[in-house]
Amino acid sequence: MKKVVIYSDGACSGNPGVGGWGAILMYNGYKKECAGYDKQTTNNRMELFGVIMALKQLKEPCEVEIYTDSAYVANAFNQKWIEQWQLAGWKTASKGEVKNQDLWKSLLCEMEKHKITFFKVKGHADNEFNNRCDELAREQIVICKKNQSID
Repeated sequence: MKKVVIYSDGACSGNPGVGGWGAILMYNGYKKECAGYDKQTTNNRMELFGVIMALKQLKEPCEVEIYTDSAYVANAFNQKWIEQWQLAGWKTASKGEVKNQDLWKSLLCEMEKHKITFFKVKGHADNEFNNRCDELAREQIVICKKNQSID
Protein backbone atom coordinates (compact mmCIF):
# COMPACT_ATOMS: atom_id res chain seq x y z
CA MET A 1 0.00 0.00 0.00
CA LYS A 2 1.41 3.39 -0.99
CA LYS A 3 2.10 5.86 1.81
CA VAL A 4 0.87 9.39 1.12
CA VAL A 5 1.33 12.46 3.30
CA ILE A 6 -1.32 15.18 3.07
CA TYR A 7 -1.21 18.65 4.53
CA SER A 8 -4.45 20.61 4.43
CA ASP A 9 -5.74 23.97 5.61
CA GLY A 10 -8.81 26.13 5.31
CA ALA A 11 -9.34 29.86 5.70
CA CYS A 12 -12.23 32.27 5.72
CA SER A 13 -12.57 36.04 5.25
CA GLY A 14 -15.38 36.66 7.68
CA ASN A 15 -16.91 33.64 9.36
CA PRO A 16 -19.17 33.04 7.54
CA GLY A 17 -17.74 34.63 4.43
CA VAL A 18 -15.58 33.88 1.42
CA GLY A 19 -13.49 30.80 2.12
CA GLY A 20 -10.58 28.95 0.61
CA TRP A 21 -8.83 25.65 1.13
CA GLY A 22 -5.45 24.31 0.14
CA ALA A 23 -3.79 20.92 0.28
CA ILE A 24 -0.47 19.34 -0.55
CA LEU A 25 -0.16 15.64 -1.31
CA MET A 26 3.28 14.02 -1.12
CA TYR A 27 4.30 10.60 -2.32
CA ASN A 28 7.71 9.15 -3.08
CA GLY A 29 9.38 12.54 -3.60
CA TYR A 30 6.50 14.02 -5.63
CA LYS A 31 4.30 16.89 -4.49
CA LYS A 32 0.90 17.94 -5.78
CA GLU A 33 -0.92 21.09 -4.68
CA CYS A 34 -4.65 21.62 -4.99
CA ALA A 35 -6.89 24.45 -3.82
CA GLY A 36 -10.32 25.95 -4.23
CA TYR A 37 -12.84 28.38 -2.79
CA ASP A 38 -16.45 28.84 -1.75
CA LYS A 39 -18.29 32.15 -2.01
CA GLN A 40 -20.15 31.74 1.30
CA THR A 41 -18.87 29.33 3.93
CA THR A 42 -17.20 28.98 7.32
CA ASN A 43 -13.65 28.26 8.37
CA ASN A 44 -14.55 24.82 9.72
CA ARG A 45 -16.23 23.88 6.44
CA MET A 46 -13.09 24.86 4.53
CA GLU A 47 -10.90 22.84 6.91
CA LEU A 48 -13.05 19.77 6.23
CA PHE A 49 -13.38 20.43 2.52
CA GLY A 50 -9.61 20.63 2.09
CA VAL A 51 -9.15 17.16 3.55
CA ILE A 52 -12.01 15.74 1.47
CA MET A 53 -10.69 17.20 -1.77
CA ALA A 54 -7.16 16.00 -1.04
CA LEU A 55 -8.41 12.45 -0.46
CA LYS A 56 -10.40 12.60 -3.71
CA GLN A 57 -7.08 13.02 -5.54
CA LEU A 58 -5.99 9.50 -4.56
CA LYS A 59 -6.62 6.92 -7.26
CA GLU A 60 -6.14 3.78 -5.15
CA PRO A 61 -6.26 2.76 -1.49
CA CYS A 62 -3.34 4.26 0.42
CA GLU A 63 -1.89 4.59 3.88
CA VAL A 64 -2.41 8.30 4.54
CA GLU A 65 -1.02 10.67 7.13
CA ILE A 66 -3.11 13.85 7.28
CA TYR A 67 -1.58 16.93 8.90
CA THR A 68 -3.94 19.76 9.82
CA ASP A 69 -3.84 22.76 12.11
CA SER A 70 -7.58 22.29 12.72
CA ALA A 71 -8.32 20.89 16.15
CA TYR A 72 -11.91 20.53 14.90
CA VAL A 73 -10.82 18.01 12.25
CA ALA A 74 -7.98 16.24 14.09
CA ASN A 75 -9.84 15.88 17.41
CA ALA A 76 -12.94 14.49 15.70
CA PHE A 77 -10.89 11.40 14.90
CA ASN A 78 -8.09 11.34 17.47
CA GLN A 79 -10.48 11.91 20.38
CA LYS A 80 -13.19 9.74 18.80
CA TRP A 81 -15.81 12.52 18.63
CA ILE A 82 -16.96 11.25 15.24
CA GLU A 83 -17.75 7.82 16.68
CA GLN A 84 -19.70 9.37 19.55
CA TRP A 85 -21.64 11.64 17.17
CA GLN A 86 -22.61 8.69 14.99
CA LEU A 87 -23.70 6.57 17.97
CA ALA A 88 -25.79 9.50 19.23
CA GLY A 89 -27.52 10.00 15.87
CA TRP A 90 -25.27 12.94 14.89
CA LYS A 91 -25.86 14.78 18.15
CA THR A 92 -23.14 16.42 20.22
CA ALA A 93 -22.50 15.66 23.88
CA SER A 94 -24.76 18.64 24.68
CA LYS A 95 -27.53 17.06 22.50
CA GLY A 96 -27.24 19.67 19.72
CA GLU A 97 -27.02 18.81 16.04
CA VAL A 98 -23.48 18.17 14.80
CA LYS A 99 -22.62 20.99 12.42
CA ASN A 100 -21.35 20.24 8.91
CA GLN A 101 -22.81 16.73 8.87
CA ASP A 102 -22.80 16.73 5.07
CA LEU A 103 -19.03 17.20 5.02
CA TRP A 104 -18.34 14.82 7.91
CA LYS A 105 -20.30 12.11 6.07
CA SER A 106 -18.49 12.87 2.82
CA LEU A 107 -15.15 12.68 4.62
CA LEU A 108 -16.06 9.36 6.22
CA CYS A 109 -16.99 8.02 2.79
CA GLU A 110 -13.60 9.05 1.36
CA MET A 111 -11.80 7.59 4.38
CA GLU A 112 -13.30 4.12 3.89
CA LYS A 113 -10.91 3.54 1.00
CA HIS A 114 -7.75 4.27 2.96
CA LYS A 115 -5.87 3.70 6.21
CA ILE A 116 -5.72 7.18 7.71
CA THR A 117 -3.98 8.78 10.66
CA PHE A 118 -4.61 12.41 11.63
CA PHE A 119 -1.97 14.68 13.10
CA LYS A 120 -2.56 18.10 14.62
CA VAL A 121 0.13 20.67 13.79
CA LYS A 122 0.52 24.16 15.18
CA GLY A 123 -0.91 26.69 12.73
CA HIS A 124 1.01 29.73 11.52
CA ALA A 125 4.24 28.38 12.98
CA ASP A 126 7.39 26.92 11.42
CA ASN A 127 5.84 24.07 9.43
CA GLU A 128 6.55 24.90 5.78
CA PHE A 129 3.83 22.63 4.38
CA ASN A 130 1.13 23.91 6.74
CA ASN A 131 2.18 27.46 5.92
CA ARG A 132 2.01 26.72 2.20
CA CYS A 133 -1.51 25.28 2.57
CA ASP A 134 -2.55 28.43 4.43
CA GLU A 135 -1.08 30.49 1.59
CA LEU A 136 -2.97 28.43 -1.00
CA ALA A 137 -6.24 28.85 0.92
CA ARG A 138 -5.78 32.62 1.29
CA GLU A 139 -4.89 32.97 -2.40
CA GLN A 140 -8.20 31.29 -3.23
CA ILE A 141 -10.08 33.86 -1.14
CA VAL A 142 -8.44 36.64 -3.17
CA ILE A 143 -9.31 34.87 -6.43
CA CYS A 144 -12.92 34.42 -5.33
CA LYS A 145 -13.27 38.08 -4.33
CA LYS A 146 -11.80 39.19 -7.66
CA ASN A 147 -14.22 36.92 -9.52
CA GLN A 148 -17.14 38.29 -7.50
CA SER A 149 -16.19 41.89 -8.35
CA ILE A 150 -16.20 40.97 -12.06
CA ASP A 151 -19.66 39.33 -11.90
